[in-house]
Amino acid sequence: MDPLVVIDKVNKHYGDLHVLKDISTTVGRGEVVVVIGPSGSGKSTLCRAINRLETIDSGTITIDGKTLPEEGRGLAKLRADVGMVFQSFNLFAHKSVLENVTLGPRRVRGVSKADADKRAMELLDRVGVANQAKKMPSQLSGGQQQRVAIARSLAMNPKLILLDEPTSALDPEMINEVLDVMITLAHDGMTMVVVTHEMGFARKAANRVLFMADGEIVEQADPEQFFTNPQSPRAKDFLSKILTH
Repeated sequence: MDPLVVIDKVNKHYGDLHVLKDISTTVGRGEVVVVIGPSGSGKSTLCRAINRLETIDSGTITIDGKTLPEEGRGLAKLRADVGMVFQSFNLFAHKSVLENVTLGPRRVRGVSKADADKRAMELLDRVGVANQAKKMPSQLSGGQQQRVAIARSLAMNPKLILLDEPTSALDPEMINEVLDVMITLAHDGMTMVVVTHEMGFARKAANRVLFMADGEIVEQADPEQFFTNPQSPRAKDFLSKILTH
C-alpha cells in the first residue's frame, strides 16, 4: 500500500477532555476508510485534524510525505489538495451553483474562467445536478446542495477527500442520492476518509472500517470481517445496538 496519509501518535484535548488518544493509522492512496463509532468518540475531530481544521496537541500527520504546516501559505496549499465535505454543505449562499464550484480553481489554482466553467459543468453532470448550475444554493434540496459540495471539492483535483457525516443533515429520501455519488467516487479510486452512520455505505464502499470509541481506535478491519465478526466487546456492543433495528 502506498501511504498517502500517515497519522502517528496523535493526541488532542479540549480542556480536560482527551478526545484523541494516541491515534495511529495510515490511509493508502486510492483507499476508502470509513470511520464509525458512537457519538463523542472522536471521529469528526480526527477527520478535521487531517487538514488542520482542528489543531493537535502532539503527534504528527503527514499527507503525501509532507507534515501538516502550522499555518500560512503552506497550510493553504495543503488544504487545496485535501477536499472537505461537511454535514452542513457550507456553500456560498450569495453565489450560484456554478460559481461555488469554480471559485476555488480560479482563485487558488489560477484556472481561467472558461476552463473552470467547463470542468465545473462536467463535475455537476457527474453528480447529477448540471441542470441546476445557474440556481442559488437556497433553491436546491439538501441532497442537491450536498452533491454540489462534492463537485466543488472535486474541482480542486484533490489527492484526498474528507467527508464528515455528509448525509446526517439530510432527509431520509435524499441520503441515497448522495451515497450513490460517494460510492461512484470510491469505485473510481478516489482516496476518501468518511465519517458516517451509514453502515450500508461502509459495507459497500469501504476498503477498511475504523471503529472508534472514547477517543481511541478500538478496531480496524475490512468491512466483511468487521460487520460479521467484530473482535472487541466495544464493537460487538455497538453493532448489536445499530444492526438489530
